[in-house]
Amino acid sequence: MFLQLNHQKPEVYKASREFVLECYRFSKTLPDDEKFGMSSQIRRAALSVHLNIAEGASRKSAAERKRYYEIARGSIVEIDGALDIADGLSYFKNYNRELFGEKMIQTFKLLSGMI
Repeated sequence: MFLQLNHQKPEVYKASREFVLECYRFSKTLPDDEKFGMSSQIRRAALSVHLNIAEGASRKSAAERKRYYEIARGSIVEIDGALDIADGLSYFKNYNRELFGEKMIQTFKLLSGMI
């Protein structure tokens, strides 16, 4: 945000930012009793995606960068698992599930390509 560095230029960084924002928007719609459960877990995992992409881009070796991108991709899979439970509990009643999925898939594909 304040630093103008190369990690902000790749498409994956921009896609992950949008995905994280979508995760936060969705988590606001969850029932109050999920505040310290599913909502917190989705937010932490989503932020992990974005931050690992940023930190990985700052690493000098390809192996180090790859490891950070793998961790970010793992966090996307974690969110997908949480969303599967959210869907089973009908938490998507008032939320655009397809748009959310599109942002997740786009970020996952871009990360996979970088790995």
